[in-house]
Amino acid sequence: MKQHPHTAPSTARGLSRRAVLAGAAASAVTAAPLLSATTAAAAPNPHHDLLYIGTWGLNQVYAVRFDPARGTMTPLGSVADVSSNWVAVHPTRPVLYVASGAPGGLVRTFRIDEGSGALAQTGEIAMDADADGTSSLSYIGLNQDADTLLVADFATGHAVTAPVGRDGRLGALASSVQDTGSGPNPRQDGPHAHHVVIDPSRRFALVADFGADRVFVYDYDRHAHRLYAKSPDGPGCFATAPGSGPRRLVFDPSGRTVHLLNELTADLQVLDWDARTGTLTPRQLLTTNAPGHTGTTSAAELAISGDGRHVYASNRGDNTLVVFSTDPHTGLLTEAQRLPCGGITPWSFSLHPGGRWLFVANEASSTVNLFQVNPGSGHLTNTGTAVAIPNPDCIAVRSL
Repeated sequence: MKQHPHTAPSTARGLSRRAVLAGAAASAVTAAPLLSATTAAAAPNPHHDLLYIGTWGLNQVYAVRFDPARGTMTPLGSVADVSSNWVAVHPTRPVLYVASGAPGGLVRTFRIDEGSGALAQTGEIAMDADADGTSSLSYIGLNQDADTLLVADFATGHAVTAPVGRDGRLGALASSVQDTGSGPNPRQDGPHAHHVVIDPSRRFALVADFGADRVFVYDYDRHAHRLYAKSPDGPGCFATAPGSGPRRLVFDPSGRTVHLLNELTADLQVLDWDARTGTLTPRQLLTTNAPGHTGTTSAAELAISGDGRHVYASNRGDNTLVVFSTDPHTGLLTEAQRLPCGGITPWSFSLHPGGRWLFVANEASSTVNLFQVNPGSGHLTNTGTAVAIPNPDCIAVRSL
């Protein structure tokens, strides 16, 4: 049986998962009770941003109104009854994209009511499913031009693209490419695409494949919105250590450096990127585990500050956030801060577009926690502000 991309690392804290969830969620609800969408919509503030939060296994999308001036979060409750493995927003249009775990790997589009935060579905497209009809999407996002939807299908090992219109609507599938390979971990029984990004030159697509221990490099036709392997031998690739489980990729602003987070070994790699040839060369390997770490090892999310000076990662084995500083001359990283994530199992996080805030989806404690970002040092401070969201797995920010 194939392992789902969102299967959490096991914990050994002497408490059952159900007990941990119940206690943490009850505490969070006491601190920040959920409001119904109707109640919250009664007094909308158009100057506040909106957070859309997927929930693992619960078939719900939740919304939160965020005041970036005061650092306050107001829950709006559930705004869509749909499976939500991953969510993404259009950078300039009031459109939310929701990837489901339903058969066929549906991606649905929703129109955002920016006053109330309510959603209205406007369309959907299905990914190609494998022979047994399964599909499990681990990531969706838009390229830098916001004209191509990028999809990673964990179950089938496909990377898929679809065109995005000027109004944010999706066109028919443009391409679907198949990764190959497997790894030594039982969860690596075949290729499991986990993340897709387009390089800054807009000539290549990089796919982090958890199951194959590879970063595949496909050619990208920006006009046709499609991925393909130019070589008859297949796509280029960068091989990680066996059993590492590549999960997330980010480019630095220069476009010459790629940061790669490996889930199973919980390490972070700094790679040189050659946009002429589409090749990656390793330069540095750092752990995200705490010194003396024992037990579950699982890294989850990765992001870089807008100026490229700071790199952020989450570690689900330690329940921590780790901040790295970038050397402006060499591009190499140094650990700058390690702190608790404010909950249990930091599945993902999102940086606010303004760069001053970071939102953490703590899946097992059923909370979304707010951290303040020091733009100079990159250090994070837990504000103590949190909202109760059942089993949050990802956060998309619609900045108004």
